Amino acid sequence: MEDSVDRIIAQWAQVHPGMDVSPMGVLGRLSRLTRYVERDLQRVFAEHGLQPGEFDLLATLRRADINGDGLTAGQLADNSMVTSGAITNRLDRLVAKELITREINPKSRRAIRVALTSQGRKVVDIALGDHLDNEENLLAKLTASQREQLEGLLRVLLHDRENQS
Repeated sequence: MEDSVDRIIAQWAQVHPGMDVSPMGVLGRLSRLTRYVERDLQRVFAEHGLQPGEFDLLATLRRADINGDGLTAGQLADNSMVTSGAITNRLDRLVAKELITREINPKSRRAIRVALTSQGRKVVDIALGDHLDNEENLLAKLTASQREQLEGLLRVLLHDRENQS
C-alpha cells in the first residue's frame, strides 16, 4: 500500500541517497491527514451552522460549566482547544447566533461570564452526536488496538510539545 508521502520520500532518496528523510514519513502523513480530517470535521460543523472553533467553545461550555453559571474568558481558554486571542471574535459570533450569553461577572466587574443559552445547549448536543459519528467514521480503518497504540504515541509527542516552554 503506497501513499503520496511514499512517492515524495522516494524522490528525495534519488536526489539525496544518503540523507535520512524518515521524519518526513511520519510528519508528512500527519500533516496531510490533518488537512483531510479538518475538512471532514468542518463539513459536520457547517451542517449545524458552526465553525470548528465555535463548536469547541460551545462544547467547552457544555462539559466544563457543570452548574450553568458560565465561565470566564480565561476559563474558556484554559479548557478549550481555541487560543485566547481567537476567543473574542468567536464569542461575538456565538452571541449573534443567540447560542451563548456574555455578561459582566457579578463577583468581579472587570470579568465577563459566558454561558450557553438553551438553544446553544440544544445545538451543541446535536452537533456533538454527529461529530462523534464522524470521528468514528474517520477512525474506522483502525482496530481498537491500533487506535490505542496511535493515541498513546500521539500523547507522547503532544506531552513533549506542551511541556517545552
